[in-house]
Amino acid sequence: MSVGLLIVTHNTIGSALLETATKMLGACPLRAETLEITEYMEPDLLLGQARAMAAALDSGDGVLVLTDLYGSTPANIARALAGEHVRVLAGVNLPMLVRVLNYAALPLSELVDKGLSGGRDGILCAADAGGAR
Repeated sequence: MSVGLLIVTHNTIGSALLETATKMLGACPLRAETLEITEYMEPDLLLGQARAMAAALDSGDGVLVLTDLYGSTPANIARALAGEHVRVLAGVNLPMLVRVLNYAALPLSELVDKGLSGGRDGILCAADAGGAR
């Protein structure tokens, strides 16, 4: 068994991130789904869909939910899923997702830490990173 992954974002952000990370790594090591939310969708219906998706992804080890902008509709839907077996990280970016996928065998609590560090450590000033200004 392993942790399931649900990415809840505006429009196709989550799908693009997952497709890109999967191509970079050659495969997706976790059971993963995306929920794409547009401005025309009904949040209450989406919450039901998100709950069903999270339940289907949970094989016993829990589900990590990644979402984009904290406080937005996708993040609010994701946050409503949070519980003992579902952890939610906001601010998803490609470094966060790649880190999660690279450590797919870890338990949920440790995968959360890896995701957080990947997201934080993946943000830097490119000019400063190479030593040139």
